[in-house]
Amino acid sequence: MSEHWTIENIPDQTGRIAIVTGSNSGIGFEAAKALAGKGAKVILAVRNENKGQRALEAIQNEYPQADLEMLLLDLADLHSVWEFSDHFHQRYDRLDLLINNAGVMAIPFRETKDGFEMQFGTNHLGHFSLTGKLLDMLLDTPGSRVVTVSSNLHQVGKIDFDDLMGRESYVKREAYAQSKLANLLFTYELDRRLKAIDAPTISLGVHPGYADTNLQETGPEMEGSTVGRWAMEIANSLFAQSAAMGALPTLYAATEPNLQGSEYIGPDGFMGMRGYPAPTQSSKRSHDREAAKRLWQVSEKLTGVKYTALEKVPNQA
Repeated sequence: MSEHWTIENIPDQTGRIAIVTGSNSGIGFEAAKALAGKGAKVILAVRNENKGQRALEAIQNEYPQADLEMLLLDLADLHSVWEFSDHFHQRYDRLDLLINNAGVMAIPFRETKDGFEMQFGTNHLGHFSLTGKLLDMLLDTPGSRVVTVSSNLHQVGKIDFDDLMGRESYVKREAYAQSKLANLLFTYELDRRLKAIDAPTISLGVHPGYADTNLQETGPEMEGSTVGRWAMEIANSLFAQSAAMGALPTLYAATEPNLQGSEYIGPDGFMGMRGYPAPTQSSKRSHDREAAKRLWQVSEKLTGVKYTALEKVPNQA
């Protein structure tokens, strides 16, 4: 076996149920495929039905015995999140892995159906809502995990509580960095609250490094910038690692047996851009407990989702 952690290190996942958001392409697809290949029942939570069906068929072509289901989920629409949760509750009685992977990056200003800035609304609030709606099933499943995909661009992120939706000033890359910092503030705060009630669930954060996916190309495409799209394609071809490599931190966090919660996993190579998965450090801002509590309260107010199962948590400093 290689000295590096690869999908060969994933323990048998038979009997486990996993949800992977944004699993029709890129990192989410690779993570879903690897988990299905190891025996997990995998729910492909996707926004586009046709793309989701193609992803499902591609996984089954590689793993004919894969146990898969596709369910529609639009994280930019809270009603869709509620419907997804209701459907999942009707069909299943456990949830071992919730992988909060889907996201949008550096796009022109757009709003979700609920009036949230699209990057903050999709990347953070959508996953905050989804996790809250599925929390009861996670808590009922021993050994369950929530894995949230952030980005090393969180390091330049700041939470602008006075203008979370970017209506006064919007800079697309700053908005993306804010959403990715929000992912980690949520990840760590969730894990603290889980530990405070001795829950059987842990919460972990990951980043994929610089991976070759269509995430970077969406912004230029929405702007109609051919030059921007070409530049991203060239950069990906020259510097990015594959989506399969980019998915390894997610898979490590989801399956490595000895993790305790609140770990941040990313590639072990130069500047965290490439390499094999290993524990790493996130920014000082991501560990700001006061900011995390404030973001949690704001997120509950904006989405209407209350984590009632965690209300026993003391108001710790």
